Amino acid sequence: MKKFLILLLLFFPLTTKAFETSAKAGILMDMDSHRILYSKNIHYTQSVASISKIMTGILAIESGKMDETVTIGKEIYQAHGSGIYIKEGEKLTLRDLVYGLMLRSGNDAALAIATFVSGSKEKFVQLMNEKAKEIGMLETTFHNPHGLDDEEEGNISSAYDMAILTSYASQNKEYLKIVGTKKYTLKTNKNTYVWHNKNKLLTMYPYATGGKTGYTKKAKRTLVTTASYKDLNLVAVTINDGNDFNDHKQLFEEAYENYQSYSILEKGNFPVYSDTYYTDYRFKIKNEFSAAFTKEERKNLYLKIDLLKKRKIKEGEKIGTVSVMLDDKIFHKEDIYIYEKEKEKKSFFSKIKDFFYD
Repeated sequence: MKKFLILLLLFFPLTTKAFETSAKAGILMDMDSHRILYSKNIHYTQSVASISKIMTGILAIESGKMDETVTIGKEIYQAHGSGIYIKEGEKLTLRDLVYGLMLRSGNDAALAIATFVSGSKEKFVQLMNEKAKEIGMLETTFHNPHGLDDEEEGNISSAYDMAILTSYASQNKEYLKIVGTKKYTLKTNKNTYVWHNKNKLLTMYPYATGGKTGYTKKAKRTLVTTASYKDLNLVAVTINDGNDFNDHKQLFEEAYENYQSYSILEKGNFPVYSDTYYTDYRFKIKNEFSAAFTKEERKNLYLKIDLLKKRKIKEGEKIGTVSVMLDDKIFHKEDIYIYEKEKEKKSFFSKIKDFFYD
């Protein structure tokens, strides 16, 4: 037997603006819920140039080798185009290389990272594609760690997949720190470097937090940027957009004018006040859920709770679901788990009293 409970969340309406860009393809996504706020050919695939370095950077960070010293080898001679101009025999940490990768789009840094992390460019590319599948990038194929596409096929992806990748990478605090850095200074055994971030949005827009630029003749201008304001964390991706920085700024401004992040579900205890069957038990959910909504949408939001009615209960088992409903459609769903209520602990004096007066 199932029990259904409906909890209404009522709010007030707001008129929204229409988003637009001059890109061949573009997307604006809420990074926390993956809700798409703007879309234009989001599944169109092509070479995406250096924004694919986001995958190179996050894999380097996740390798656990960021503080290890890298001695630059002959692999850098395969690089051309944008670089940080490191030299064979130069010593710097993997972290330094990731700063050079993300701030200056160093193709030489990308090859040095791939070789150090995986032993070869080929093995690192395999790791890139495995990670892509793991996090749900179903329209992406990586062929190199840098994004060049003149001598080889390059890295093929979509605006949607790059938003998914950036949402994943942005969960990592070190990644956010690196891509949000405007200037990085480094002294090695061979040189002193001062790197300024190519992402102009970091100075153009006060809520910008990071991202990655890209350009090749085949891909044209590609750009990923992120922004955070009032707990609403957004990622914008454009492909083949000659006005990309201004378009990204406009997307963010319109989103923050019309959308707000609302915390709908909190991790942990989940009270169901209308339940009278499981009086000796408590409920929990394992994940929190927040998402971007307009005030108009909020008036149409409600929670639908579906509980199984069972005689025998196993501690911690799934007992039902809670669905976040928007306009009578499921927007998000979480499992509900059941636990026996914790018994109230009695004080020493209460136990003595019970002993003599029970």
